[in-house]
Amino acid sequence: MSESILDFVKFGLAAVVIVIPIRLFIAQPFVVSGASMVPTFENGHYLIIDELSYRFEDPKRGEVIVFRLPADTSKFLIKRIVGLPGETVEIFGNEIRITNKSHPEGFVWEQGTFNKGRDGVRFTTTLNNNEYFVLGDNRGESADSRIWGALPRERIVGRPLIRLFPLSKVDVFPGEWTASEAI
Repeated sequence: MSESILDFVKFGLAAVVIVIPIRLFIAQPFVVSGASMVPTFENGHYLIIDELSYRFEDPKRGEVIVFRLPADTSKFLIKRIVGLPGETVEIFGNEIRITNKSHPEGFVWEQGTFNKGRDGVRFTTTLNNNEYFVLGDNRGESADSRIWGALPRERIVGRPLIRLFPLSKVDVFPGEWTASEAI
């Protein structure tokens, strides 16, 4: 009997040694709350977040990220990256113009599928180094960088790796765009 208990304890310790580092440094669960990312993600979608990739590479325009809200780091949000460090982002209604070193005259970002926000909205901001501008895909229902400002790089937790629920929408790298859409 004591050998069974010892085996159980060894198994439990091995599981802890394997699972805890994965959970703390590589991947974590995330449940979408709210409608800010419709149609890409809906309330209740269950995601596994890749926390490792951004330790080796910078986030790119068009990627969906999970991050800690700058004003309240206990809250996690999910949004799409629109502006990168050093860029100027201008919003005119539903059009987004990006100005950067590669495009000093600016370019209109082809955004893909999103739910339009309020017409007539005008907004301009210039990002500092290590700052990102993020928007929800459901612009009319999203609290994002238009409201609380630029997102510091250190607040980014990771990106969706897998959508596990609902089962009809199971996907790897859900919400990912091709490079041609991201410029």
